[in-house]
Amino acid sequence: MAPERDAAREPRAVAGAREPVRERAPAGATATGRPRNRLDQPRAPRRRLLPEYDPEAFGRLSERIARFLGTGRFIVWMTIVIIAWVLWNIFAPRALRFDNYPFIFLTLMLSLQASYAAPLILLAQNRQDDRDRVNLEQDRKQNERSIADTEYLTREIAALRIGLGEVATRDWIRSELQDMIKELEERRHADGHPAPRPTSPAGGHPRAPGVFPPEPSGGRDVDDR
Repeated sequence: MAPERDAAREPRAVAGAREPVRERAPAGATATGRPRNRLDQPRAPRRRLLPEYDPEAFGRLSERIARFLGTGRFIVWMTIVIIAWVLWNIFAPRALRFDNYPFIFLTLMLSLQASYAAPLILLAQNRQDDRDRVNLEQDRKQNERSIADTEYLTREIAALRIGLGEVATRDWIRSELQDMIKELEERRHADGHPAPRPTSPAGGHPRAPGVFPPEPSGGRDVDDR
């Protein structure tokens, strides 16, 4: 039985050795053969059929045109051109006239001017509206900051006033001490002991009763603030 099994395995081994090894084709973008876009490099600019232009420069040009169209100089020059056009095509020799009555070419030129002027004026107005909106937003933020600063300063000033109201001034301390001395003298008299007469420390001469010198006649002292 063993030789028969070995004989059966030999043809299978030979057949397996003859079969070519098939490599597995990778899936994804490499399978199609297209180049992969690298994420660490910017994309190449796409080709555009329409010409490129700077929107900011075109907007500034439209504002200049709209500003010129709204001046009296433009109205004067346009009136002069129309009058010269009409007079030339009426009184000039027939061979030199280029737009006879009813002046179709002049009407076409004015219509073309109006068709271009209207979008340019609208574009200038849109840009002005955008600037006004930005300015209003900045003014609103500035007003909010000013209101917040004013409220903060108001609270600080109120806190300072409250703090100063609780501080003891020189006049208040003097009046309290005088009241205490009067109270002590009254108690001493009530007990039957005469009050000692104060003497000056320099010469030993008797001094008038009263501990503190008389208050100045002026207003509140500057140091009390």
